[in-house]
Amino acid sequence: MEPLAAQIRPRTLEEVVGQEHLVGAGKPIRVAVEKKHRFSFVLWGPPGTGKTTIARIYAHTLDAELFELSAVSAGKDDIRKVLVARDKRQGDSLEPYTLNLKPKVLFLDEIHRFNKTQQDFLLPYVESGELTLIGATTENPSFEIIAPLLSRMRVFVLEPLSEEALHAIVKRTKLKVGKDAFNWLLGYSNGDARKALGMIEGAQSLYGEITVETLDKALESPHLRYDKKGEEHYDTISAFIKSMRASQSDAAIYYLARMVEAGEDPLFIARRMVIFASEDVGLAQPTALVVANAVFRACETIGYPECAINLAHGVAYLAGAKKNRSAYDALRAAQADVHTYGNMPVPKKIRNPVTKLMKDLDYGEGYEKYDGESYLPDKLKKKRYLK
Repeated sequence: MEPLAAQIRPRTLEEVVGQEHLVGAGKPIRVAVEKKHRFSFVLWGPPGTGKTTIARIYAHTLDAELFELSAVSAGKDDIRKVLVARDKRQGDSLEPYTLNLKPKVLFLDEIHRFNKTQQDFLLPYVESGELTLIGATTENPSFEIIAPLLSRMRVFVLEPLSEEALHAIVKRTKLKVGKDAFNWLLGYSNGDARKALGMIEGAQSLYGEITVETLDKALESPHLRYDKKGEEHYDTISAFIKSMRASQSDAAIYYLARMVEAGEDPLFIARRMVIFASEDVGLAQPTALVVANAVFRACETIGYPECAINLAHGVAYLAGAKKNRSAYDALRAAQADVHTYGNMPVPKKIRNPVTKLMKDLDYGEGYEKYDGESYLPDKLKKKRYLK
C-alpha cells in the first residue's frame, strides 16, 4: 500500500495547496503549464513543500517522459540511460525512434549533491533542449549549481507551508485529527507536509487514533516540540549562541542537545556555528572558522544521528575559545559609513590605471606598496574601524 503522502499527492495544479506565488492564476508555473512551455528550472525550498509534486504535474502536462533520479545515488551512467531511453509507446519497433520520442524531463532531486563534473555533463543536453531538467534543492542554487548550468535554468523559490495549507492537507486525509493534535503536528513539521503526514500515518497505524499522546509515542525517539509560532525554535538557538559567547560550554551543549532531540536540521545549527566562529571568536582564534566549517561539512556528509557528535565537538571548541568581535564590529561600522556617505571617490593613487586616459589623469600616481598614508576616501581619512 502506498504511503499516505503518496495517496493524497495532488495530480493537478488545482489540487496543489500553498505556493500561490508560483501556481496561482497568472503566476509563472501556472502559465508554463497552461501554455505547455518547456524549459529547465530549479525548485528551491524546504523539504515537504511540493517540489516533486510540481515537477510531476509539469511533466504530465507536457506529455513528457518523466525520469526521476536522486543526486545522492545517481551518476553519469544514469543520465546516459535517460538520454537513450526509447519512447514507451514505440516499444521494440525498428522505426527510427528519434522521430517519435516524447520530450524527456529529468527530475533530479537534491541536485546540489551533484559535483561540478556531473553538472558539467548535464550542460550540453540542457542547452540543446534534448533534456528538460528540473532540479530540486534545499540549498541556495547560487552556491550549489555551477554558473553555466544555472544560467540556463529558471529558479523558483518555494516557501514553508502555512498553517492554513497544512490544515487543508491534513483534512484531505479524511482522518480524525483534533485541534491539539494538529497544533502538535504544526510545531513538529515546521511547514513540511510530508513530515506531518508521516506522523499521522504512524500514529493511526500503531495506535488506531491520532492524538498528542499517540503522535508522541509514534516517534522513534523522544523529540521536543517547537511551538507553532516558532518561539521555542528561536529562543533555543538564541540561548545556544549566547551560551557559547559567554564561554559557558555546559549550557551550550545542553541547548545543542535540545535542538538535536527536537529534530532540528543539523545544517541549520552548523551554519550558526560557522557564523559564530567569525562574528564572536574572530581574530582571537582564527582556526575556529576552520573547525566550524569542518563541522558543517561533517553534518553534510554524515547526517543524523552520528553528526550530533561532530556538532558537540565543534560547540565545545567554540565555547572554550577566546572571543574577539573586532572584525565583525569593524565591518558593521564600515557598512554604516557606506550607507551614510555612499560611494565616495577612491583616492587617485590607489586607482587602477588600465588605460592611457587614466594614466594621464594621474590614476595610480605616487602609489607605494607599503605606504603609511591612509587609503580611505578623504572624508574618512581619520576613521579607524578595526580596533
